[in-house]
This record gives sequence, structure tokens and C-alpha cells, in this order.
Amino acid sequence: MAIFLMDDRQHCIFMNAAAEALTGYRFDEAQNRPLHDVVHHQRPDGSHYPLEECPIDRAFPEHDRMQGEEVFVHKDGHFYPVAFTASPIIGDDGRPIGTIIEVRDLTEEKARESALRESESRFRNMADHAPVMMWVTDPSGSCTYLNRQWYDFTGQTPAEAEGFGWLEATHPDDRARAHDAFVAANRERRPFRVEYRLQHVSGGYRWAIDAASPRFGDDGQYLGYIGSVIDIHERREAEERLALSEEQLRLALEVAEIGQWDVDQSTGRMFWPPSIKAMFGISPDVPVTLDDYRDGLHPDDREKTLSAYASASDPDLRTLYDVEYRTIGKEDGVIRWVAAKGRGLFDAQGHCYRVIGTAIDITVRKAVEIRLQQLNEQLEHEVAQQTAERNRVWEMSPDLLAIMGFDGFLKAINPAWETTLGRDAATLLAMSFREQVHPDDHQAVQAVMESLQRGEKIERFEDRLAHADGSWRWISWTLVPEGDVFYAVGRDVTTEREAAQELMQAQEALRQSQKMEAMGQLTGGVAHDFNNLLTPIVGSLDLLQRKGVGGEREQRLIEGAIQSADRAKVLVQRLLAFARRQPLQPAAVNIAGLVEGMADLLASTTGPQVHVVVEVADDLPPARADANQLEMALLNLGVNARDAMPQGGTLRISATRESVRVPRGALKRGHYIRLSVADTGMGMDEATIARAVEPFFSTKGIGKGTGLGLSMAHGLAAQLGGALTLSSREGVGTNVELWLPISATIPEGDIAPSNSTPTSVDRGLVLLVDDEEVVRASTADMLEELGYEVLEAESGEAGLALVAQGTVPDLLVTDHLMSGMSGVELAQTLRTALPDLPVLIVSGYADVEDLSPGLARLTKPFRSAELAACLARITISNREA
Repeated sequence: MAIFLMDDRQHCIFMNAAAEALTGYRFDEAQNRPLHDVVHHQRPDGSHYPLEECPIDRAFPEHDRMQGEEVFVHKDGHFYPVAFTASPIIGDDGRPIGTIIEVRDLTEEKARESALRESESRFRNMADHAPVMMWVTDPSGSCTYLNRQWYDFTGQTPAEAEGFGWLEATHPDDRARAHDAFVAANRERRPFRVEYRLQHVSGGYRWAIDAASPRFGDDGQYLGYIGSVIDIHERREAEERLALSEEQLRLALEVAEIGQWDVDQSTGRMFWPPSIKAMFGISPDVPVTLDDYRDGLHPDDREKTLSAYASASDPDLRTLYDVEYRTIGKEDGVIRWVAAKGRGLFDAQGHCYRVIGTAIDITVRKAVEIRLQQLNEQLEHEVAQQTAERNRVWEMSPDLLAIMGFDGFLKAINPAWETTLGRDAATLLAMSFREQVHPDDHQAVQAVMESLQRGEKIERFEDRLAHADGSWRWISWTLVPEGDVFYAVGRDVTTEREAAQELMQAQEALRQSQKMEAMGQLTGGVAHDFNNLLTPIVGSLDLLQRKGVGGEREQRLIEGAIQSADRAKVLVQRLLAFARRQPLQPAAVNIAGLVEGMADLLASTTGPQVHVVVEVADDLPPARADANQLEMALLNLGVNARDAMPQGGTLRISATRESVRVPRGALKRGHYIRLSVADTGMGMDEATIARAVEPFFSTKGIGKGTGLGLSMAHGLAAQLGGALTLSSREGVGTNVELWLPISATIPEGDIAPSNSTPTSVDRGLVLLVDDEEVVRASTADMLEELGYEVLEAESGEAGLALVAQGTVPDLLVTDHLMSGMSGVELAQTLRTALPDLPVLIVSGYADVEDLSPGLARLTKPFRSAELAACLARITISNREA
């Protein structure tokens, strides 16, 4: 509790520590000042009021205890609500001599109350706008909430529902069953689902589904049920009508002596009722197979009948099975005429899994037709059959079937047009080709029309037709001209084209990823070789500087060359960091130095049209980050900014210290370094912003980027405990902010180096192994200058051969990556015979994954002092061991 003591002038004469924390002022800053000068208090609604109306100040003159809520202003400027109690301090003479004020911060309490009110408001708003009735009970089973749909459906008022409830609104015949289901579920605290009839406001009853689940608190405490009630009256009536219709159909088929048959294509099993078995001369209780069907066909009708069945089950044809054929009874040998109809059923993949249909014995009818029609009967039957099949195909085909005129208008279309394009037939027939076809396809359509007019058949021509919803559907056409019209068959291939496009994009993303992998491997190799080249250069320049070769001018040139070599060393380390893609190695990083060090590289990468501005706040604390990965993230963000400014612009990189008191999304409460990369480019729309950090998402087009830059930066910030925020406006620009946690340690580069240098180290014989002759010679000179005797070997195998001949080295200095045996393998092999042999591994890589933790390491390139210091540490370590 924050406590203030005020004198008879209402000036502050005491503040406890809680009061200082609450206001942000120290006591010496607030002493002898009125409280309203310190906190600038306001009414709870934020409005100001005259000083004489201040309830805290009124406690003194009115000799009364005052309490209430106000809004204080912190020293740093932010507003916060408080609860206060102000009591006068009465002197011996009964007059007030001061005031004691107790203040409590209500920020978190107000936030919780606001969150609870908002949560309850969202639930009630969602429930009242839900398309179903919803209810909530407490642990005892009493209903505590019913949404607006309940009252609209039942006609109850809230008061009636409180005393009336849902059970009384249930149909009397269903009441006990619904009650038992609810009580049992409530007792066992499990979900339940029950169907019953609920009384509607009209007085009638309607079928409904009541489904509910138990609620539990975070501590596992049972809170009651939440459920929903759905009106299914129309569905129940439809089910009853369907059952009645099926029964009527069954009776009609029996009266008409029509038999239903069903063939399972996957198992070959067949269902025939006794009526159809009788058509094939088979007893009712005898099981049948497809062989009975084939063998029972008359030889003269067998081919056409089986062909019709095959066409009906063919995924490409899907014709209607409609055929009349003769059978030869299996048991009685009687020839009968049968009329059969059916169709294949196909799954989503186009496989036929069932063929169903009907059959009727038409023997008597056929005999009459034969007697009446004689020679013309067969011809007329075939014509009628072909016409019927054509009409069924026209009506049932999922493909677009049409007769089109060369005048640019449709003459006739099948129902599939309406389904595919979402427009009625009259609208489609009134539209010309140009109105329906995508403008980019007009020229291709015109060329096809000219080919058709020359009498040429067109296959697999694709164009886009307009859908009623504004989208475009890709249609693959087969077109055949005939006279002044042409016949068209079109298939919607939009899904296939979209899938092909997505596959192409995925393949391109994979190629880009493989390209980045190859680039990383190439960069790593080049950087390693560059380190080998830098090693003798750095060593030689260091020697010339230490020897003081030449005059003042020569020493300046040597110093400049050393600085260039150091910059090259830093560049190589960045290249190696890019090539390795190593796991994060968080450490304290000087953000100001890192950003300023990257400025030249960013300026050269973005080009002369982009003006790079660096703004770094003074006295920035170190951030917890991986310096190499952070440099790569900055470089990626800089490249993205450059691509967003094709005509040039400003790239602004800034770093400031920020504190987050209220969590925002992935950004948690804490202290951060905010690293901002802002451009003045094209900006992004809302849809692009929503997908910007997705891996492989890119707006640069195929072959112009992997889409990994922002996702890598986002992943880096998240792994470090920070976050990436993105803001953008089209035509204004984009700002990407990396929020990095402040480090509790000091960067290694900021720790003052020791002034002591190794004055002496143990001397002895050094076995120096390196497959690069120039590097080996430079290192040998440094070692000899330090007082060592050096024995050189050009490979690990050559070094082992020297030891095998009797050489006993006091120290092994070896390169790591060499042809044949590596440096680590050489050290491990020599230590089997010389277990106490000191070893120094020299590597051109900044980090070697397979390097044993027990081996000292020195990174190329290096100076003589670095080599001497490393050898001194090895010597001290061996002595301590």
C-alpha cells in the first residue's frame, strides 16, 4: 500500500517506498509539494476537475475520512487508476494538522474486470447470434443462461424460463427420456445427445436435437454444462416422407412385377430378387453370380447386352444401361424377353463401385410386338433406343455439351452449363462468346473459330469462361463443325490446372532451396580457402609491423594492409556463418557496433539508388542474440527492402531500447532492443501481410527469391525469446521490427583485454602439420620466432610417419581439414602413444562441429600474438592437469 503524509498545507512530508514506486517520484522530489502536483490526479473517467473539488484534499478541511477512485499520472507520463483513502490527522486541540493518504494501484484489477466483461459480452453476443438455441447450467444442473433463439423459439420470457425451464417445454411423451438422459450425463459428467419434441411458440411441437458437454475450470473443477438445441423438424418429416416413398416404390414394383437388381463391382456379389431369378429360369432359393447372368443370355443378344453393361460401368463413358434381351432358363430352358435398365455409381476418383437397375419380363409384350410390327419393329426399337440414350447422356453428363453457331452465340446447352458456371440457361444463351470468354483468350478463340470454319476438328483446346461469382473456370474443349454450327464437349479442368500450378510453385521453391544449399556449400569452400590465403598474409604483415620494418610511411602502409586483412577476416566469418547454417549460439551482442559494421555491406548490396540511413540510440545495452545469424537477417531484410524500391528510396535502420509492460501477441512483457528496418517502397496489402512470414511465400515471381528471408528473421527472433512485428501500407512502405531481449551479460568484445602478454612459454619441438605449404611456412616462422623448434609435415599421414621413425614432439599444431586424415583424427591417433601430448587445432572454419571439446582451437587467419596466447593457455592447462 502506498502511503503519503501531508501537513496542514496539504504538502507532502512523507512517502513510503511503495508510494515512490507507484508515482515514479523519489521522496526528495515530492517533498513539500502538493500531492496533485505530483500525480496530477483526475476523475475515474479521465476528466480534470478544480483543485477545490479534489476529494483527497477535502479530507483535511472537512475533518472527515474520504475514499474513492481516481486516475493518477505517473512520472513517465502514463495514466493508471487507483483506489484511495484520505483521513485527517487531528491534533491535541481537535483541529486537523495533516492528512494520511493510502493509495492502491487498480491497474491489474481493472484489466481483469475489463477482460471478464469483454469475455462475457463476446459469449453472449456470439450465443445470441448463433443459428441454434444455446443453454448453460451450473454444477447442480440448474439452467443459468438461455440465448435469444430459445426465447424466440419457445415464446418464453426470461422470467417464465427461470421458473418454467426446458423440461416443461418438452413433449409429454419425450419428457421422461430427455430427463433421464440429462440426469445420467450430469451425474457422470459426460457429453450427451438426445432427440425430443420441443414446444414452439405457435403451440405445436417440433423435433430437435439437444447436445451438450460438461465444462471444467482450469483447476479441473466441474462447472456445469453448455449445450445447443437444433431444430430438425423438417429433417424428421423428410425422413418419414422418404420411408413412406420407399415403401410405396416397393409396393409399386411388386404390383408392376418389376425386379430390382444390384451388382457390387468390387466383390462381384449380385443381388437378385425371386422375380428376376424367374426371368432366368432359376429357383428363388438358389444363389446367383455374374456368371449366371452371362450364361443365361441368349447367344444372339449376349454381345450387345454385355457391351451395354460394360459401357455403363466405364468411367469414361458412364452410359445408361438400357437394353432388351432374351434369356434361356437355366433350369427349364425357356426363352424369355427381359427389359433392363440401370446405371453405374462412381466414387470421387471415378471408379465404378456399383451398378444398379430394374428388370421386367416383357415376353408377352414382345410376342405381341413381333406379331404387329414384323419387319419394322427392330429398326424402330433401335432408333428409339438411340434417341433415349442420347437424351440421357445430354441430361446426365457432367461435361458441357452444346451446339454453337458461328455467329458467336450458343444454340443449345445441357444442364451441366448451369452447374459449372452458376448461371441459368436463358442467361447463357443470351450471352455471346466474347461476353463469356476471358479477354486474354479472345484471340485464341478467334483462331479456333477460323479453323472450325475450314472444317477442321479441334481437340483439347482450353479457355476460361466466366462464373456468376466473378471467378473464371478453365474448360477443355473438343469441337466438331457441321454446317453452320459446331458441336462442343467441354470438361471443367480448373482444379487440375490449379493443382498443376501449385505443383510447379512447389518444385520452384524446392529448386530455390537446393540452389541456396549449393550456394552455401560453395561459399563455405571458398571462404575456407580464403582463410588459408589470409593466414600467411596476416602473419607476414604482423611480423613486419612487430619488427618495425621501414620508416613511418612504410609502417602506415603495413597498418592499412593489416586493417584490410582484418576486414577481409570479418567478411570471411560472415560467409562461413551463411554457409554453415549452424544452430543458434546466443550471446551478448553490441547491437550498435553490429549495425554500424553492417552499414557498408548493406549500402553496397542495395545499390546506389537506395540511401541507407543508420540511427542507433546512445548507450544501448547489449542484446541477447547470435551475431552471425542477426547479420544474415539484416542482410535478408535489406535485400527485401531493395526489391520493394525498384525506383530507389530510403532504407532506414534504427535501434532503440524499449520496454513492454502489456504483452502484445508473441511479444512478452520485458525489456528489449527494437531493431527496425524500414523502407519507402511499394508496401503490402492486408492479404500479403497475413502470409509474409510463411516459408517460401514470395511476391517476387518465379526464380527471383525463395521467400525465406522474413520467415528466417521471424524464426530467429522467436528462438531468442523476442518477436518480429510487421507494418506496411501500399504506396508508403514497410517497417520490419526485430525485438531482441536485453542481455544480462557484457559482450566479449567489450571486456577490457588483459595487458599481460605471455612473456615465456615452454619451449620444445613442435610437429607442424598443414597441407597448404604457404600457410605451413608462415606458421613455422611464427613458432620459431616464439622459440620453438619446428618439424613440418604436409599431411596427417606424413606426421604419423615422422613419429613412427622416433620423433617425439612436445606439441602438435595441425590444420583440421586436410586431404586424407583430418587434424582431429591425427591428434587422437598420436595421443594413443603420447597421451600427454598438447594439441592445437588450426581451422579455416569459425566453428567445427566434429571438433573434440578436449582439443584447443585457433581460427585462421591469426597473428603471432594470438598464436602465442593460445599456446600459453595450453601450457597453463597442462601444468594444472
